[in-house]
This record gives sequence, C-alpha cells and structure tokens, in this order.
Amino acid sequence: MGDLRLPDITSANISAFLLSVQAEGKSHGTVIKYYTILKSLFKMAYMNDEIPRNPMDKVERPKPRKDEARKMEVEAYTEEETAYILECLEKEPLKWRVLMELMIDTGIRRGECCGLKWSNVDFQSNTITIEHNLCYTPEKGVYLDTPKNGKVRNINVAPEVMALLKQLRTNEGVIKFSPYVFTQDGTTEPMHPQSPTRYMQKFSARYGIQALHPHKLRHSFASIAITNGADIASVSEILGHSDKAVTLRMYTHADQASMTRASNIFREAIKRKQA
Repeated sequence: MGDLRLPDITSANISAFLLSVQAEGKSHGTVIKYYTILKSLFKMAYMNDEIPRNPMDKVERPKPRKDEARKMEVEAYTEEETAYILECLEKEPLKWRVLMELMIDTGIRRGECCGLKWSNVDFQSNTITIEHNLCYTPEKGVYLDTPKNGKVRNINVAPEVMALLKQLRTNEGVIKFSPYVFTQDGTTEPMHPQSPTRYMQKFSARYGIQALHPHKLRHSFASIAITNGADIASVSEILGHSDKAVTLRMYTHADQASMTRASNIFREAIKRKQA
C-alpha cells in the first residue's frame, strides 16, 4: 500500500490492494491468505490503540474470480484416461508432446513449465529445477516470477521424458540458442503462459478428451500418485505447495479400490499382532 501510514490506510485502499493481487493471477487461496493476515494485523493495531478504527470491518472477504469457480466433482483423470492422453501425444508435434508429457509426469504448473530454462535441466540425474514461473497479466504483459510458494525445488523426471527433452534440444534449431526450453514458434522468446491452455483445448477436441487443461493434469498427477500409495508430504513437495493441507484438501480423491486397500492394510496389521 505504498508509503501510507497505518492510521491513514482506508477500507478502500485495502480492497484495491486485494483486487490488484487477484488481477496478477494469484489463486483465490493466496488472496484469502492476504486477507486473513491483514485482518489480524489491523485487529491487533486497533486493540493496541494504534489506530482509531479498524478498516477491515468494511472490507468484504474476496470471492473467487469467475474462471476460478470449480465444479464440485473431481477434476482429475483416471489412470486409463491419462494413458490414453499419452497414447494420443505420440501423434503430436515434438514440442507439444514434450511439454505435455513433462506436465503429466511431474505435476508442475503451466507457468513453471513455460519458465523452464535449459540450465534447469540436469540430464545426468534426470531432474529439473523449478525456480521460475512465467506469468501474464494485461497490465504487466509476460514476466518471469518465482514459484508460487517462493521455494526452489528439484523434481525427478522419467527417463523417457528426459530422452524427449534431449531430442527437442537437438532437433529444434532456434531453441538451441534460447535459454528457454519451450519457445514461441520461430523465436527465442519463451512460450506465452496461456499457449498450453489454448493448445490443450484443440488437443481435447481432436481426441475426444473431456475438459483438458493444465491444472487438471496437475490434479491427475496428485490423485493417481496418492491413491497408489504415495505419501502426502512427498506429493506436496513435488507440487510446490506451501501447506500440506492444500494437498490434502484438493487432491485426496480416494476411489473405491484405494479405500478397500486402506481397509485391508489395517486388517493385515491387526492380524499380524494377533498371530
């Protein structure tokens, strides 16, 4: 809020700040965190008689943007649906095949994928380092930011996906001279962060895949990993969540098979003690 002193900050200033955070493309959860922190801060200031009134009393809790409104059903693909997507990708241009397979295999965000640089790819250890997030807003245009939680993380990548990355680096002439793995056609500029979404819409129509979008691939990675026994902490670290509760709340979509498996694990543990 600039150079405003605490007693001079109004409800309008705070509302404008929260709207600006939303306009930057931050998630609804992030905006709510800002709102909660400000609410606590101004309450403390008011209780300590540092301000004559609490401006947060007139600030409404932010609502999700229209594009963030999610249906209640699980937005994740099954193992069979994910396998079908991978099968279809074999017919696609190399750049898009690599991008999609990398997102499926790692669960990284769209902006993290577009912001990936060759210096972040370690072919020796089969890992990538996520330290950038390519963002876009109408006000700022395309700009490079840090990952959402501000932390750099290293992620294991399947050898077959790393092989595709090697092929991309060798085959795409102009890309060799760009620091970015995924570039705009015919340039060394990074791919626009909205391009994967547009591509996936066309891909979805071509192959009859329902509601394909980057975040759904992210959901699918977590859902399939967790229902097949991956621990929450590891999945949370891979996804770059600042709070493991986010992983639990958003991605633990237990199916009937995984619920039965959980019951059997419990029963077997008891039986071993009874033997």
